[in-house]
Amino acid sequence: MATDSVTRSINRKWAWLLLLLITIAALAMVIVPVWIIMPFKPQTARGVEISYALKRWSPTLTIIALALALILAAWLWRGSRWWKRAFLVVIFIPLLAATWFARQNHFEWMFHPLANAAYAKVSEAAFVDDADIVMAVESNGESAAYPIRLMAYHHVVQDTVGGTPLVATY
Repeated sequence: MATDSVTRSINRKWAWLLLLLITIAALAMVIVPVWIIMPFKPQTARGVEISYALKRWSPTLTIIALALALILAAWLWRGSRWWKRAFLVVIFIPLLAATWFARQNHFEWMFHPLANAAYAKVSEAAFVDDADIVMAVESNGESAAYPIRLMAYHHVVQDTVGGTPLVATY
C-alpha cells in the first residue's frame, strides 16, 4: 500500500509539471509571433516564417493544449486540497487567454489602416521635412504624397486621387 501511495504522489507531481508545461507552451505559441513581428523592429526572413507558422497552427494547438489541461486538471482535482484547486483554476486563466488570443489577428491590431486621413497642401505641410522620403501618386492631374515615416506605422491609407480610389500601402 505504501508504494501505491508513493507512486500516486509521483504521478501527481508529473501531472502538475505537465500542466505547467502545457500552459507555457500555449502562451509561447501566441507570444512568440507578437514578439517577432513588432513595428519598427528589424525582422529576419526566418523569424517571420516562424511567426506565421505559429500563427497558422496556434488555433488548433491551443485547443489541444486546453483539452489536455482539462483532463489533467480533472484528474488532479480529486483529492486535492483547496489551495491546489485554487491554483488549478488560476492556471486556466493564461491558458484560456492563449486559446482566445490564438484566434485573433494581432497583426491587424498593430498595423491598422489610418481611418481618417487628413491631408495638407504642400505649402501647409510643415511636418514633412525636405529629407523625408514619401510615396507619391499622380492620377488625372492630381497628386498626393504619403510620408514613409507616417506610413511605417499604419501601413495602409485609403485615398482618392484625381477621382480614382486607391489604397497606398508600405
